Amino acid sequence: MGGLGHLTPIVTVARALQRGGHDTLIVAPPGLATAGAADTGLAFRAGGEPPEAVTQGIWRRVEAGPPEEVAGLIDRELFAGLALDAMLPTMQQVAEEWRPDWVIREPCEWSSAVVAADREIPQAQVAISLATIEAGVLDMVAPRLDHYHSGLAAQLRERPYLSRFPASLDPSSWPLTVRFHEPAAPARPLPDWWPGDDRPLVYLTFGTVTAHTPVAQAAYRVATDAAAAMDARVLLTVGRVFDAAQLGPLPDNLHIEAWVPQTDVLAVADAVVGHGGSGTTFGALAAGVPQVVVPLFADQPRNGALVEAAGAGVVVGGASGGVRTLEPGDAARIAEAVEKVLASPAYRHGAGRVAAEMAATPTIDDVVDKLLGAAQ
Repeated sequence: MGGLGHLTPIVTVARALQRGGHDTLIVAPPGLATAGAADTGLAFRAGGEPPEAVTQGIWRRVEAGPPEEVAGLIDRELFAGLALDAMLPTMQQVAEEWRPDWVIREPCEWSSAVVAADREIPQAQVAISLATIEAGVLDMVAPRLDHYHSGLAAQLRERPYLSRFPASLDPSSWPLTVRFHEPAAPARPLPDWWPGDDRPLVYLTFGTVTAHTPVAQAAYRVATDAAAAMDARVLLTVGRVFDAAQLGPLPDNLHIEAWVPQTDVLAVADAVVGHGGSGTTFGALAAGVPQVVVPLFADQPRNGALVEAAGAGVVVGGASGGVRTLEPGDAARIAEAVEKVLASPAYRHGAGRVAAEMAATPTIDDVVDKLLGAAQ
């Protein structure tokens, strides 16, 4: 439950609201406190989350497959089931004590939707994935939601849907879709982890959720082997719960950090190797950086296909409904794909076209001003 891809869009909105003079409070699972929520500088309240053993058990079921039987299991049983129940008492307490005028939620957190509907508080959703995927998930979990509040799923379909994803790659069926971009913050220089080495910089990350899954060890081992085969400087981030010491000796061109601000590394990266998570994928597109996408689970194959179709990168392998475990042979394929992306300017041009489209949307500050103004 420590995925920053679920937190970052909410932080983006909260900071825009604060710049507009509004008070904000972020409510998130305890796992996100250690993953970075408490480091945002924003008011934060930790709610509840299912026990780690239970969460790991669900992930193991997804990994075991078969894909057609485990598709949607995380959304049905974890997010709209166990996580909803674990978070609900805290969310109810916050609503009673804090009495918010708005609830702005990410689409995998359902207890806030229940509480807002019960108390008739206006609410909006901030996309963390593709609109078609999130609409499909809502349809899938509608019976569970309606058990908590009759007609809740139908209400949510009509609420504002805020998205930073470009329309060309992410057509939306949500009636009140509003697209935005976050003005780029000044990037801070990275430490000189490779003194005297001016080879291209490759940012390699499988996000923050992967470290919580059973496939983490294999994924980071393959990442290490792939880096060793690259003629480049490689920065690998592994999240705060994975012990990089498990990987043993590292190649000289590889540096590992638990986490690095994405804005800082994307400002200087020549290519990104990622799992296809929306935060990494669309963050790199917004920065105009070409990608090699190595999907592992969830919406990642779809995101990778969009990157490839836009001419902004290539996909290595794929996943289908379950969880993909990387194998030793994937390391060479990843290194070859990186060489291909670095050698052709066409991929950076493709990423640049998408970046220009994203930058042409209204700023998040303008969007929240109009959102709250319309409500008033």
